Amino acid sequence: MPKVVSIVTFALVLSGVTGIFEAKADIYRYEDEEGVVHFTDAPTDKRFKIFMRDIKKDRRLRTTFKLARFSRDPAEFEPIINQCAQEFGVDKSLVKAVIHAESGYNPNAVSPKGASGLMQLMPKTAKDLKVANTLDPRENIRGGVRYLRFLLDTFRGDETLALAAYNAGLSRVAQYNGVPPYQETRTYVDRVLNYRKSYQSTN
Repeated sequence: MPKVVSIVTFALVLSGVTGIFEAKADIYRYEDEEGVVHFTDAPTDKRFKIFMRDIKKDRRLRTTFKLARFSRDPAEFEPIINQCAQEFGVDKSLVKAVIHAESGYNPNAVSPKGASGLMQLMPKTAKDLKVANTLDPRENIRGGVRYLRFLLDTFRGDETLALAAYNAGLSRVAQYNGVPPYQETRTYVDRVLNYRKSYQSTN
């Protein structure tokens, strides 16, 4: 059985994209019993081991890296992304950035917390969105974009709060009346917005 690699690392280069993305946090890695390799900057399982250190913490890493490609060609999903972005009125660059940050364009990615698919939908969220198969790219992207639209509407178009809610949950953003004071969430929001700028420059 071939190994499926979920690449959500400090730096990823799209096919045809020249932008370089640098690490904003330590990256941890573990390989599960099915051979799926998981990456995260906020380990919740003792099986995660340090994979790459934050370039801000480690001066030895303050250099330009040539990065690994995605496990799947992002262009494969572009027609679905464009269709769903248009259907729900969400900027396609933002959708691409969320997929980039969430799964590294691996439709089979599964997080330790149970989120799955390209846009890493949690089981309850997927159920609410009527997504029957979160590992189906079309279903996952449509559900994820629909959820992004809901969050953008909830926060009156504030992308920062919408992304914070996508990562930490709507209730957490409401609880703190803003971006929750979690390093994982703050890093996530910054990462997605930076990726979004790179996608905008190539669209």
